[in-house]
Amino acid sequence: MSTNTGDIASPSGDAAERDVANAHKPFPKGRVAAWIVTLAIAAYFAWSVANNENFGWHVVGQYFFDPVVISGLYVSLGLTVVAMAFGIVLGLLLAVARLSKDGLASSLASLFIWFFRGTPLLVQLIFWYNLSTLFPTLSIGIPFGPTFVSWDTNSVISPMTAAIAGLALNEAAYMAEIIRGGLLSVDRGQFETAEAFGMTRARALRRIIIPQAMRSIVPPTGNQLISMIKATSLVSVIAMADLLYSVQSIYNRTFEVVPMLLVAVLWYLLITSVLNIGQSYIERYYSRSDRRTGTATAAKDDTPMLIPAQEAGQ
Repeated sequence: MSTNTGDIASPSGDAAERDVANAHKPFPKGRVAAWIVTLAIAAYFAWSVANNENFGWHVVGQYFFDPVVISGLYVSLGLTVVAMAFGIVLGLLLAVARLSKDGLASSLASLFIWFFRGTPLLVQLIFWYNLSTLFPTLSIGIPFGPTFVSWDTNSVISPMTAAIAGLALNEAAYMAEIIRGGLLSVDRGQFETAEAFGMTRARALRRIIIPQAMRSIVPPTGNQLISMIKATSLVSVIAMADLLYSVQSIYNRTFEVVPMLLVAVLWYLLITSVLNIGQSYIERYYSRSDRRTGTATAAKDDTPMLIPAQEAGQ
């Protein structure tokens, strides 16, 4: 049987003579030019800010570690920790209530979330601070019945309690939706498996569902924590001596408005930067199962296929 070699197309002369042994990726001229222009603009901006006397950098350095500023910083950090702790706990309870089959619990949780997410935080803080104008006394007793104990509202609602209540309740509404989304991200079969092993719903949530949902809960919770740090600046309107209120008290005396605001800005940036680093480590911790799965899949794909001896001899 003869083979007609004339019908076989031969490579063209240009393709045959093309040598790709020394081929390399072309130099990215456009990208390098963009980097040069960006760095030049950034350097000019930094130089302009550093050499602008109106920023008052010597005043910033003078008051950066001032005792009044540090005291306000401690107040902001304390408010953040307390409000986030209450917000996470109450948000978890609200999320579970929202997902429950009990119509009353689900309705009450939905109403709470609707109200505190639908009104501005600043308005909530002002309402809590002026609660005595609505309710001069706070009491505990039977509805439409006798009162067991009562307090003067002004003695209970101080700037500190008003700030904690406003920040915590507002945060609880947002954390409830974040946690609810994380719980919904876990496969429904996990609940069914836990019930098959005789676990109660509470134990299944604590031991199985919540640990798996943390991968979806941690990133937005980190964002909420950073937002909470900045939201504490709103308590200055109710005379709470936080970081912003402290720098305001100083520039009201020295009239150095911009330098003192820069002190607050630099402290906020420093705190949020540290929180960003911590958030990245926590996210990496809870995503370790994904990395293990990816490593196992890659190892499986790299395993050479073994061909039986009888097939190899054919």
